[in-house]
Order: sequence, then C-alpha cells, then structure tokens
Amino acid sequence: MRITELLDKRSISLLASPKSKNEALDQAVELMVKSGRINDKEAYRRQVYAREEESTTGIGEGIAIPHGKCAAVDRPGLAAMVIKEGVDFDALDGEPVNLIFLIAAPDTEDNVHLDVLSKLSVLMMDEDFADSLRNAKSPDEFLAMIDKADEEKKSIDERLSDTRISDAAGVKILAVTSCPTGIAHTYMAAEGIEKAAKERDCSVKIETRGSGGAKNVLTAREIKEADCIIVAADAQVPMDRFHGKKVIQCQVSDGISKAGELLDRAISGDVPVYHAAAGANTPETSGKKSGGIGHQIYTQLMNGVSHMLPFVVGGGILIALAFLIDGICVDMNALDVTERTNFGTITPIAAWFKSLGDTAFGFMLPVLAGFIAMAVGDRPALALGFVGGMLASGGKSGFLGALAAGFAAGYIIILLRKLCDKLPDFLEKIAPVLIYPLAGILMMGLLMSLIVEPVMGGLNTALNNGLMSMGGTSKIVLGLILGGMMAIDMGGPFNKAAYVFGSAAIAAGNYDIMAAVMIGGMTPPCAIALASMLFKKKFTKEERESGPTNFIMGLAFITEGAIPFAASDPLHVLPSCVIGSGVAGALSMLFHCTLMAPHGGIFVFPVVGNAAMYVVALIAGTLVSAILLGVLKKDVEQ
Repeated sequence: MRITELLDKRSISLLASPKSKNEALDQAVELMVKSGRINDKEAYRRQVYAREEESTTGIGEGIAIPHGKCAAVDRPGLAAMVIKEGVDFDALDGEPVNLIFLIAAPDTEDNVHLDVLSKLSVLMMDEDFADSLRNAKSPDEFLAMIDKADEEKKSIDERLSDTRISDAAGVKILAVTSCPTGIAHTYMAAEGIEKAAKERDCSVKIETRGSGGAKNVLTAREIKEADCIIVAADAQVPMDRFHGKKVIQCQVSDGISKAGELLDRAISGDVPVYHAAAGANTPETSGKKSGGIGHQIYTQLMNGVSHMLPFVVGGGILIALAFLIDGICVDMNALDVTERTNFGTITPIAAWFKSLGDTAFGFMLPVLAGFIAMAVGDRPALALGFVGGMLASGGKSGFLGALAAGFAAGYIIILLRKLCDKLPDFLEKIAPVLIYPLAGILMMGLLMSLIVEPVMGGLNTALNNGLMSMGGTSKIVLGLILGGMMAIDMGGPFNKAAYVFGSAAIAAGNYDIMAAVMIGGMTPPCAIALASMLFKKKFTKEERESGPTNFIMGLAFITEGAIPFAASDPLHVLPSCVIGSGVAGALSMLFHCTLMAPHGGIFVFPVVGNAAMYVVALIAGTLVSAILLGVLKKDVEQ
C-alpha cells in the first residue's frame, strides 16, 4: 500500500488559516470527512481531542500529526493542511505549527495501513521533505512529492531491522519506543534515536511497540550486554526484563525532540539502575543461561504458564467448592455407585459451582498454548495456539498436546513470515489478516489431526490394553503404575487411561483400583504446595504465592493444579510427581484401601475403605514428591 492511497485530494488544504489549535483540529476533521472514510464525525472528533489531551501531537519543527483510532473510521485515511501563517499548537518546541497531517485509523485488527502511516510520520522528520510540502503549489504536486519520497525511502521497520549491537561496539545502547495508538510517535521516536546515535557514531538497536505488535524485539543476550537502555514510551512496556540494568525512562515525545540529550546521557553512564517490582521473576535472574535455546524455551513456557494460572486457580477452587457443598449436603453412604459418579453436581448449587469451574478449566489448555505461541511468533501466533490448545483439550493429547501445539503455532508463523517475504508487496500486506490465520490454522489442524492426536490416541489404546492384561498380576505393582500414570501428563492420555481404567473397575465391583487412581491424582498438587513452602528458593515469587492453593485442589482430586508448575520445569517436576504418585498408589493397594466414587478427593473419604491408612498413603506420596522437588529443582536466584 502506498501513502497516497490513504490521502484523498479532497482532504488536502494548502491555504488553511485557523486561529487556534482547536480550530485547526476541527478544520482537519472536516477535511477527513470529505474523503468519505468517517461514519460518525463527532465520535471521530472526540477521539482526536482525547488523544490530544494525553500529550500534544505537535512534535516540533512546525509539524503536528494528530490522530484518532476508533469505530467511527470505516477505512484508514489521511488529511493534510498547510498553514502559511502558522498556529499555536502547544508544540514540544513552543513554535507555531504550519504543517498538519491528521490520521484516521479504524478500530480493527487489520493493521495493513500501519506501516504506511508510520513511514509517513518518519518522512516528516526530514526537514527538506517537509519544506517541499509546505511550498507545494497544488494538491497534485503535494501528492506527487509524497509518492516520490515513498518510492525512494525504506520503511522504518526495514531500516530498524538492520540495527543491531555488534560485539565490537563501544557503548552498547538499546531503546524501546511506544505510544498509546502505536501509529506515528512510536516510529518517529525510533527515527529520532537512530539519527542521534549515527551522529555520535554509536550503534543502537531499537524495539518498536506499535499497533502491529512488537518488532525488532530486544533479546535477552542483548539486554544483558547493554550499557544503557532508553525506554521512550507513553504506553505499557514490559519492564521486568530490564531488572538490574541502567535505564532511562521518558515520554515518547522526548525520543522525538530530545533524542540527542538522551543519547548523551546514555553514553555518559549517569543513569539510575532499574529495579523491577518482581525482579526475581525476570529472565536475567532466572538462574538460566541468558540467550541460549534452553532459556528461550523457558521464557516462552512461562509466558503460557503465567497467563494460564488464573484459570487453574479460579476454576480448581470453584470445583473444590462444588465437592465441599455436596459433601456437606449429601450422605455419601446413602448413594449407590451410579449416583456417586455425579458427586459434585448432585445439589443445584454444587452443580452451578462445578459448571463454572469446568468452564474456567476449559480455557486452561488453549490459553497455555496460545500464549506460548505468542511468545514464539508474536501476536499472529496467538490464534493458532488457541486453536491447537482447544484441539488438545477436546482430544486425547491433553496437557502435553497443548505444549506441543503452543510451540508448533509459534514456529508455523515464523515459517509463514519467511514464505510471505517472497510474495508481491500487495499480498505481503494482507498476510497478517488473511494468510497467517487461514494457512496457519489449517496447518495447525493438520498437525494435531495427523500427528499429535493419533500418536497420543495410540498410546492411550496401548496403555488401556496393557492395564487390562495386568488385572491378575500383583496389585501393588498395578497401584504403582496407575498412581504414576496419573501424574505423567495430568489430563493427557496416560492420566485418562488410568482414570478410565479405575472408573471401569468400579462398575465391575473392584474398588481398590479407583482408590489407587485417585490418590495418584491427589499427590502432585499437594506435593507442589508443600515443596513451595519448604523449599522457597526453588520457586519464583509468583509460584510461592500460588503454591498453597494447590493443597485445596489436591485434596479435592484436581490434579490440574500442578500443571503450571510442571509446564515451567517439566524435566524436574514431572519425575518428582510421578515417583511420589506411584508410591501413594502402591501403598493404597498395600493397605487394601477401596473407593466407590470416581472423584471428589477428601470429600468422598466417608466411602473410602480403610480411610486412616489411605491418609497415610497420601502423606507418604506427598512427602516423597516434595523432597524430590527440593532435590531436583534448581534454585531460582533472587
């Protein structure tokens, strides 16, 4: 898309003469309306004024770039005004404004126009180009000048993608720019900082966080090696990653008008060290090698885990409340085996809590996969991850399938980006809104249907057949295997195979198998809760705060409470949980414990045979797993 495609000849005024800033804005809005791109003039005008209240869009050097993004805009557009006498616009340099470009952006996910608008914003920082526009004799000449500059200049993203910090660089400076709408000032600040760095013969890498997402993202290694980081932003920027580094924080307008001062200050080193509120959770303090593949996977996992955690905690406790209500209101001993299968939904209020909790749990795996995908492939990967996570949740692959889907979604987007780079320009522009979601979701569906689900389904069938063949063998070994299976994937094929086998055993009148299954599922959350209290150095601040809630979920037989911890460190957490759950299952069989209900945890203990020893088995399994967690997990640096 060309800049001139957004600028209608009817929306250009070369002889404007407003007497005030408000009059200038009103006249620019009227010009925009003439282009036919606005469906509600007053709504759009209010949005333009609201943006102006946040901070002036008069960037200095006689230029102003006001903008409004809202539903009142049907199609993206531009309006231009040349004011020969100038007008007071509260500009950053206090000088009158004589060249105004008004931007109209629709409130949609279609961001094709953003590259065009950002390029125009950066072109305006070229004094010769701006002067030529001020002296244009006609709208046609005005448009021709813009089209010529558009043809000759690279986009800001193309140029910034070439910026990097070399190992041989002297002072290593990084920067992040961002504004509320992410259209103009984000890129103008990046341009200002880049120009100031070149003037000082200093190398710099700049991350832009605009409406199209984060681009040219700073890596963990670059952050670690940087001497100073400039954050010129009026919008939220992830700051925890800068814990322990020298950071200059300022308004995005300072990146435009005071870029030289910012660079001088960064080079001097007279900059305070930034301390994150949750510094222990930052990648630099995670105890892992910064910048390596393992570290990248860890941070991508944690992005999924942190977003998933509220669904696990909220949903799990609501389900536990459902069991508690039925446990208080219903006499379990008066129910037959069939009625016990509905425990947690017998009374209406319990059924409501159970339904609400199940709904929250339904989001758990899609959110995990979606935000892992976003950490790998940025915003376009989010939809693919959600779809893959939903397929895993509704299919046979469960937790492990969602992990696979999250990473696959991110790398599918990376692959599609590389392929789309070779497309003609007009097709490349529609890639984020058409090609990425359509081709990406199709590829995700094929991957899950043809590889992930069949593999997990085959495992599930083989496990069920294997368990059926063990019915006559040692009950203690069977209890060990069933208990361990409940902890391997916490909702995946291993877990489901064990649970289905236990439920089928109840129908056949064999109640000791279900007892081993349930205790195997109760152990991981309880062990994690205990370990987070005993071995605080092994867990992040967020994990320590959420850890105790796992006691509630574990005692209610909600194994999923352990998933966030397993996802963040599967190589150490899963073996610890599997061993402890296996011990608990084996002891349950050894003590001849029985259970005639397929779920409910502590709330169905009234129908547990040999309940006292069942508690002993649970405590033993919990202690084994908790101790192993303390031994196997690495310390998290504070």
